Amino acid sequence: MAHTAGELAKYLEAKMHGDPQARIAGLANPETAEAEDLIYVDAPKHADRAARSAARCAIVPADTMLAGKTLLEVTNPKLAFAKAAAWLFPKPSLRPEIHPTAIVADTARLAPNIRVGPYVVIEDEVEIGSGTAVDGFCFLGRGARVGQNCWLHPRVTLYAGAQLKDRVEVHTGVVIGGDGFGYVFDGKQHIKFPQIGGVEIGNDVEIGCNSTIDRGSLGQTRIAKGAKIDNLVQVAHNVQIGENSVVAAQTGISGSSILGVGVVVGGQVGIADHCSLEDGAIIGAQAGIPTGKVIRRGQTVWGTPARPIERFKEQYGWFSRLPELAGRISKLEAKIGS
Repeated sequence: MAHTAGELAKYLEAKMHGDPQARIAGLANPETAEAEDLIYVDAPKHADRAARSAARCAIVPADTMLAGKTLLEVTNPKLAFAKAAAWLFPKPSLRPEIHPTAIVADTARLAPNIRVGPYVVIEDEVEIGSGTAVDGFCFLGRGARVGQNCWLHPRVTLYAGAQLKDRVEVHTGVVIGGDGFGYVFDGKQHIKFPQIGGVEIGNDVEIGCNSTIDRGSLGQTRIAKGAKIDNLVQVAHNVQIGENSVVAAQTGISGSSILGVGVVVGGQVGIADHCSLEDGAIIGAQAGIPTGKVIRRGQTVWGTPARPIERFKEQYGWFSRLPELAGRISKLEAKIGS
């Protein structure tokens, strides 16, 4: 459904320059945009791309001028663009139904306003809240609870007792509540340590495709409200992830590690067991954090083992010069030997 620039400016509380009747029917990047697509500029260096774009309307920061375009001036263009996207293209309304191929236990408690797709299995004592969609081939184990307005995409698995609060979105292939990787060696073989705890997913969490979140061994694994987990992330038993933290793809978080509030973890990071990443810590991509290490509040680290980013860059600079330094040393050794 198309809207006008004036309507969008009102919604975003943006200062408008140009034609309030300019139509907005889509979203795009500057290079592929058509006339009725909305684009955004989040830094002066991108202004030329926007100026060359066919799009007639752009979200821009203050003091940005693009000749011939209608501009919506805001403080944070990228954030405004995201809000505009949700406003222009809201999620389709839920069509309540229980597909005839779904298998639903008699003791399951399902709110009336939900969708259960084809070949879903819902075991005894499962609870599903109003407004939730459970897409095809999902499995919800005994006693699992899914709150209101959640969305389980196809082939999501909730082991017995997994707990999801409200507005949780879980993408295809995610497994929540599997056993953690815990064993004790008796000198001959590995004996499994009990994996009988639980897993709790807070409000407004989103979990990407094929990620896995293990249940606690004796206690709870917890993902706090607003956390966002990318694809192919492994969260081990008893891990705690704080509010509004983000974890990028292919990261592994070992058992009993704690991530505070607002922590940012880059892709392919390895976090060993019993680590603590305090509030606001930032972990660069492919960093490695050894067992028990503490990353202090607000600190940015990189490398393996992880160290403060300025220290890492200094050391990496010397590392990149090793061939040159080796050649100089060889020449000095030859000179001294002669």
